Amino acid sequence: MDLGIQGRVALVCAATSGLGEASARALGAERARVVIGGRRAELAAGIAAELPEAAAAPGDLLDPAVPRRLVATAEEMFGPIDILVLNGPGPAPGTAAAMDGAAITAAVDSLLRPQQELVSLVLPGMRERGWGRIVAIGSSGVAAPLPNLASSNVGRWALAAYLKTLATEVAADGVTVNMVLPGRIATDRMARLDAARAEREGRTVAEVSAESAAAIPARRHGHPSEFGAAVAFLCSAQASYITGVALRVDGGLVNTL
Repeated sequence: MDLGIQGRVALVCAATSGLGEASARALGAERARVVIGGRRAELAAGIAAELPEAAAAPGDLLDPAVPRRLVATAEEMFGPIDILVLNGPGPAPGTAAAMDGAAITAAVDSLLRPQQELVSLVLPGMRERGWGRIVAIGSSGVAAPLPNLASSNVGRWALAAYLKTLATEVAADGVTVNMVLPGRIATDRMARLDAARAEREGRTVAEVSAESAAAIPARRHGHPSEFGAAVAFLCSAQASYITGVALRVDGGLVNTL
């Protein structure tokens, strides 16, 4: 299927690995003009070189100056941004009982504040042109809070509430706003979480990984490319009537519709 986004300008945040990289590659395969954001400049440049039309714009979203610089760089390279894929590093594991004010502030600062600024920078142009796609890479914790990931649950729920509210405000302007919620996707972050759990429980990483796969109805972990395909579709011309949705890509893991 031709997704109808050839030539569209896409800024993908935190795209030097994992789900961000998979999303950038899926958009690049559709001939979108992709700007690769991320903290690791060398990796961003390497991924950009492998895509049909792409460029690197490295930067750490936790730096308050970076969101504006990312957008300005993308616009200088390719023109106004049509597609914004929001992504960022997940907070460290931890329980809700152990959270304090600093942890809540950190969750908002990493998972909501820079994303909101990016949206505020690209949204006026999208509305003026009558076309735009904003897709956030979230977590299945938005559908069902995940144990020992309290900061992630709090920050991603806050982002989801903001984006759902925004979706209703801009739908008539041709701008869609959605989230994609990964389940157990085989990324480096999942490997780190498995390692942390194995250490807490005195087990091997292989045991933890096998147990988690067995709990998924699909009986396997997802591949990043499967997640990237879902993001690309929500950015497509065909997805123009899908907005305000949190789409799970989890092999049936979360036990709710």
